[in-house]
Amino acid sequence: MTAAIALEERQNNRYEQLEQLRRQMAAVSGKVGSRWRAAEHPADVLPDSESLLAVPDALAELLPAGLPKGTVAVLSGARSLPVGIVAAVTSAGGHAAVVGLPDFGLLAAAEMGADLSRLAVIPKPGTDPVEVAAVLMDGMDLVVLGLAGRSVPPTRARAVVARARQRGCTLLVTQGQWQGAPLRMDARVCGYEITGGRSGVPVSGCGRISRVQVSIRARGRT
Repeated sequence: MTAAIALEERQNNRYEQLEQLRRQMAAVSGKVGSRWRAAEHPADVLPDSESLLAVPDALAELLPAGLPKGTVAVLSGARSLPVGIVAAVTSAGGHAAVVGLPDFGLLAAAEMGADLSRLAVIPKPGTDPVEVAAVLMDGMDLVVLGLAGRSVPPTRARAVVARARQRGCTLLVTQGQWQGAPLRMDARVCGYEITGGRSGVPVSGCGRISRVQVSIRARGRT
């Protein structure tokens, strides 16, 4: 009996959390609601400037046109990749949310030019971060989802992909398994640039890291 009551309380808490998120997103979605309504009409086609998200310079060669809205991409490797994308999107005027990544580098994002007033962070989304991310798609241009090692079943993954496409929101998935994503990117640190510790001359064991070199690979259906 006690276990049943505890389970019911957890479910109620989850429903309350999702309802609160929906109310918050309803307020945010006003800024883009007219655009989504217009896009629902078959005769209307969004221009390229509204169908693509800005990307950091590191991705300019791999994605010269930008990151397509309404797609799902799986990221792996260096954490600077999602941070850089969030910085690029928010600095260009877009709105983004980060779900399930309590160690997301907000300071690094700000140093990369991110507009933190356009960023929502939900570090502890509960037992179902995928559902929270799906709710946030109603009012965001970009959602970054940390799965904390979880694996999303193909049927649910397809449903979320369809929702992302319908809402025109790009979903970046990291730290987990997501089947069928049309785009995958992997970032690896391949070197460092050191500022000299003595008269500007690099000395072993002295100085500070001034720049990190990252190698990025992307593969997808296009």
